[in-house]
Amino acid sequence: GKFRRDGAIGLLAGHNLPLAMSGTLILAFGWFGLNTGSTLAASDPRIGLIAVNTMLASAAGSLTAILYLQQRYNRPDVAMACHGLLGGLVAITASCAFVSPAAAVLIGIIAGFLVVGSVLVLERHFRIDDPAGAIPVHGVCGLWGALAVGIFADGSYGDGWNGVAGPVRGLFSGDSGQLIAQFIGVATDAIVTFGLAMAFFVIVERTIGNRVAAEVEWSGLDSLEMGSEAYPNV
Repeated sequence: GKFRRDGAIGLLAGHNLPLAMSGTLILAFGWFGLNTGSTLAASDPRIGLIAVNTMLASAAGSLTAILYLQQRYNRPDVAMACHGLLGGLVAITASCAFVSPAAAVLIGIIAGFLVVGSVLVLERHFRIDDPAGAIPVHGVCGLWGALAVGIFADGSYGDGWNGVAGPVRGLFSGDSGQLIAQFIGVATDAIVTFGLAMAFFVIVERTIGNRVAAEVEWSGLDSLEMGSEAYPNV
């Protein structure tokens, strides 16, 4: 399995790396529609900047993950490159209309480091197997992206969020109000989400259980739930 009895962490190969890369690029392409479409007006002149920032942050996130692993382990990792790309996309989503292209690159670079670092922390210190990278990509980079609005927003577009008056301006533009508002929002989301999720999992654990039996883990859920296996001869 992933975590061995001697404390070592096993490397589980992905199902199909070409398909994973293709899916990541399809998702990245769709992200342009997500971010630009959030203006709700095709005539909004900010759409061009939003698309550029989206592309720059995703590229910076992926490249950072590749170079970091190359420097540390003398080899890149395709799956982590995909995680870095998605982390950059998640991180830039909140601020794509409010920051400069240079800031978008920096946001993506930081997201790339956060993705790799949080994966290592989850596996080595918490022994949590997150093969989809949900916590590093959407949790950690989502948190960073929300805070990045209050740091890098240049005040050239939009109105303040979450009760903040005036334009959307970040800390580097001389206004700490948006950063404080973003921090309060992130903290509130984290507390509510964690509290509800924990309550749900406690209820499940005390009723039907969160894990299947050990023999089912060995045989696979496909065999139990679907009556068939994807790879019967393996």
